[in-house]
Amino acid sequence: MTGPADRRTSAVIFDLDGTLTRPILDFDLIRAELGVTGPILEALEHLDTDARRHAELVLDRHERDAAERAELYEHALEIVAECRAAGHPVAILTRNTRACAELVLRRFEIEIDALRTREDGAVKPSPEPVLSLCRQLSADPHQSWLIGDFHFDILSGKSAGTRTVLMIGDAPPPAFAEEADFVIRCLSELRAILHLPES
Repeated sequence: MTGPADRRTSAVIFDLDGTLTRPILDFDLIRAELGVTGPILEALEHLDTDARRHAELVLDRHERDAAERAELYEHALEIVAECRAAGHPVAILTRNTRACAELVLRRFEIEIDALRTREDGAVKPSPEPVLSLCRQLSADPHQSWLIGDFHFDILSGKSAGTRTVLMIGDAPPPAFAEEADFVIRCLSELRAILHLPES
């Protein structure tokens, strides 16, 4: 049986874009505009100084536009609130910028306990940002959860030792879906997975 003290050691770490908010960013369009292939942040590391500065401006324009137009998935606010009410500290882990993440959090008045962005160091799929958030929240990674919509989310959580949930919405399950502990189409499904009482 899990008591309140045990629950406090279990953090719930959410990705933001495509997990709490509906996916808007067109990564193929961004890659085409930048003239790069593969993961965008990693591709930027191989550009010279001037090209990288230009690429960062282009990426920031797309990300700010997405933050301004973002729409929450159904039940997002309730699930975040229910996690915190049940004693699970909630964090956001995103490869986006802090400014854009905070814009979304302010727009929808999402209350969280920690935020980790790409300005804070290593990014997903590294386990380091997950482990860092767990340290910040005094949470045990092995009792915590990483919830995201992309392969990097699952890889980051798995390598950090957390349990993982893949949010796919209306999309068909991707090839890597079997790597996640759970696959969900709606955030309300987290209630049963995390044993959350409804608010």
